Parts: sequence; C-alpha cells; structure tokens
Amino acid sequence: MRTRTRTTALATTVALAAGTLLAVTAQAAPAAGAGSRPTPATAVARADAALGAHAAELGLTDRQSRSVRDVLIDADGSQHVRYDRTFAGLPVLGGDLIVHLAPGGGYRGADRATTAAPTVRSTVPTVAADAAAAAAESALRTAVPGRTSVTPGAAPELVVDAGHGAARLAWRTTAAGQDYLGNPVARTVLTDATTGQLIDAWDGLETAAGDGASLYGGTVPLETTASGGSYQLKDPTRGATYTGDAANKTDLCLGSICLFRAPATVFTDADNHWGTGTTADRASAAVDAQYGTDTTWDYYKNVHGRSGIAGDGKGSYNRVHYGSNYNNAFWQDSCFCMTYGDGDGSTFGPLVALDVAGHEMSHGVTSRTAKLNYSGESGGLNEATSDIMGTLVEWYAANPADPGDYLIGEEIVKPGFGKPALRFMDQPSKDTKSADCWSSSVGGLDVHYSSGVANHFAFLLAEGSGARVVGGVAYNSPTCNGSTVTGIGRDKLGKIWYRALTTYMTSTTNYAGARTATLKAATDLYGAGSAEYAAVAAAWSAVAVN
Repeated sequence: MRTRTRTTALATTVALAAGTLLAVTAQAAPAAGAGSRPTPATAVARADAALGAHAAELGLTDRQSRSVRDVLIDADGSQHVRYDRTFAGLPVLGGDLIVHLAPGGGYRGADRATTAAPTVRSTVPTVAADAAAAAAESALRTAVPGRTSVTPGAAPELVVDAGHGAARLAWRTTAAGQDYLGNPVARTVLTDATTGQLIDAWDGLETAAGDGASLYGGTVPLETTASGGSYQLKDPTRGATYTGDAANKTDLCLGSICLFRAPATVFTDADNHWGTGTTADRASAAVDAQYGTDTTWDYYKNVHGRSGIAGDGKGSYNRVHYGSNYNNAFWQDSCFCMTYGDGDGSTFGPLVALDVAGHEMSHGVTSRTAKLNYSGESGGLNEATSDIMGTLVEWYAANPADPGDYLIGEEIVKPGFGKPALRFMDQPSKDTKSADCWSSSVGGLDVHYSSGVANHFAFLLAEGSGARVVGGVAYNSPTCNGSTVTGIGRDKLGKIWYRALTTYMTSTTNYAGARTATLKAATDLYGAGSAEYAAVAAAWSAVAVN
C-alpha cells in the first residue's frame, strides 16, 4: 500500500528521557532571562532547591536519593518535576513525588504517592531471597487457572515498600512461565522481607484483557524506510518505530530477565505496497499494528505535545503473530514494545485493532508518568487510562473503515465471543463483570473490571448521561446518583485526563485521588469556577466518587 504521509509539527511539551539520572544535590537555579521559557535543567535545579528547603515537611532525609522520571513545562512556564526515590540505595515503592513550581521558580507545593516516611530500621532481610522466589512462583500457579509451567530462577529485588501503610523492607519478585496453552503469564509479588507476609500481587503483563483484533483499517498511509532496493516497515519520522514478525514464537523469561525473546524480524516489501487485507498475508496484521502505532504517536504529539511514549522522541516496536492462537495483546516496559497475538479465529481475530494499539501504547505513557500500580484501584485507573486514551486515538483517526466509538475492541471480537465488544464505556456493566459505580469493593476486582468506574466517568464527561446516538452508535448511560450530566466533549476529556495523569497522579492514586487530580487539571486548564470544573465534579459524583 502507498506509504507517503506528511510529518507533523514539533512537540511543545518538554520532557526528559525516562530513567535519566541527575544529580540530586540542591543548587541554585540558573538565572533565566526576562520572559524566557525555563529549560528542563533549570526546572530540575529549581525543584532540587525547593526539596532542600522543604525536606522536613516532605519527609526527605540524608539516606534518601532521588532521580528524575519526567519534567513537564506548561505554556506559561510553570514547571512540574516528577521524582522516584531510593532509601539506602533501595528503590522505594510509593516514594514518587511531583514538585510544582511557578513560572519564576517559586515553590507551589508537591504531590506525593504517600505521606508515609520511606524509612526502615534495617535493610538486611530476615526472609531469604529463595523463600520470596518460591512464594512468587506459588502465587503465579494460584493466579493462573489450569496447569501452569513456571520458569525457575525468579530473581527477587530488595525494595522499601511505602505504598501499603508504614514503610517496610520487602522483596519484589516477578515469576514467569506459560499457561497450559503455552501463552506467557507473569505475576509480580511483594513479600515482607521480615515476616514473609504477602503484601500485594499483580499481573506482570499489562494486557488489553480482551484477546483479539483483526484487519479492519482499510488502506492506510505508512511511512517506511528504503533499504537495499526494498522497503522496511520502519518509520523514520516517528522515532524509528517498526513492526516485526514474532514467527509464532513466545518469550522465555526468568522474572525480568529473558533467556529467549520471540523475534521481531522487521517486515520488508519489494514495492512498498503492504499486505492484502486478509490473514492469508502475514504483512496485513503488521500494517494494522504499524498504523495503530503511527496514529497513537500522532495523537499524543499533535493533541498533547508529547513526542513518543517516553516524551523523548524515541520509538517503540511491535511484534505481531506472537504465539499460537494467542488471544491477547500486551505492553512490556522491559522491551519497550507492544506484542499482538493472532487470536483463535472463533472468539477473536488478530489483536491489532486501532483502539487496542492505542490502549497498549498508553500503558507505556502511564509507565513513564504516573506509573500507576497494577493492582487495586490504581490498577483499575491504569487500565481505564489505556481504554480512555485508546478510544480517543480511534476518534482522532477519523477512519471511516473503523470509526470512533465508545466500545473497546469491537473490531476484534468474533461471534464466538458472544458480545459485540470487550468493554462498554457508557455502561460498563454490560460486559457482566465491570463496575458502573464506585464502592468499597471495587479495588478487589480484576483491574480490567474495576476500570469500569473511570470508563463510565469518561463517557459521562464527554457525552453526558441518558440515551443518545454518537457517530451512528446508540448509547444509554445511567448515573449512580440519579443525576443528569451534561458532557463537555471528547477533546476536553482528553486534555483533562492527560493533564491529571502527567501532572498530579502518582503510583498509588485511587478513585478519590483521581477525582482530586482531574479537578486540579480542570482548574489549570479552564479555571476553578469554570463549567468544565463543574462537569468533572458532576461526572465523578454520578459514578459515586464523591
């Protein structure tokens, strides 16, 4: 297919590469000229100085170190610097914090994942690493139904856990293996390193939880790379993002260390016209995956000023044809990649639909910003973020072959699935498992179902309550308090949610915290007395988050 598109405008958001380590010694902020825009280095120096001045109230001590995860500079020059912390050299879970600065560098405040002091008396574990590894492997077997093959050799990492009450020394262990069908499974387990008590556990793979996507994008534009008389499915205009063939193989990993990864052999083509639109041609699924990556990149860049997943202009990559009849798609931080199965053909087709691609790439954005925990209410917000942003990517594309809607994965499901979509944002409970309204038990649901509360909020905020037809699809969105909600549109929903995610949410944000974060975002964007602020408050109340 034809592959000429125009490149997009340069990003306006300033961000440091994820994982960049900067000196944490407080120093005077470099002087800025009158009216000049602060640089990331200036913002970090100012934030370091602010942390030094406010160390006591923020619980900072000499045994803690900090590293910058992200820097966000607003159009008016306001700065927001996000940090991760260590204690005595150990990563602190729940230690992340965001420093907010005025355009001139004045300290406005800070948001912390937890107010608990990330301090432990001893960093010497009583429970051996082998015991923690065994507990994680046992947890994986318990969590995955049927016979599970666990790969031996999980490597526990000693951490300070400040995200579950008083800080304590803990082992963080990811056990990996394969289910009875040969599909990859993983479980990350947090174990008290003094008592051996299980603290928390969550899926080691962030998935779209729907299993499937097919080739419904029609003929789409692609940017490729000429190479030796042929072409590679590699986009030089979007960070060298590419799509490769996994050859129906799977990964073999020991925790976070992979002994073997399924390949990602870059697709090539002789005439730069890719695929046939059918599964008979392996390149067809690659076209959908690459198109989804391109569109998601463009959405974040053109709408939110973010250049790439990490905000550093670097591309990720896709693997298609993963495993055999694999009914899932997932994002992995360890490879900075998206992986798509072919589906089993009866319940799902190839999992490469546009909203699935937007969903998976948005997991990457979350991992580089709020880094929402993948369990409890935070996990539901993590999944909802991907559903919300994936949906907005689909609307942004304006592709008549796959028009925008508020259904998740509607293109990938087959008759054998029994429902027209994976999830329904107007009334999440239509999938029979997701929650429409918040309750104290929501955090105990699987994260793909606790996400329903935020998905419902997002629909109400964008479109409003009650029966309506949007883009040719009929919806009927109830409210949990009997109120009537008036929507403010998809564009404003996207701006508010992205601002909240990148500026105010932390790894432990729950639904109450999400309400606060989005109200702060609405204030920043539209004003505290604005109709948008009132709509955000009303939409949260309508899903029982008060």
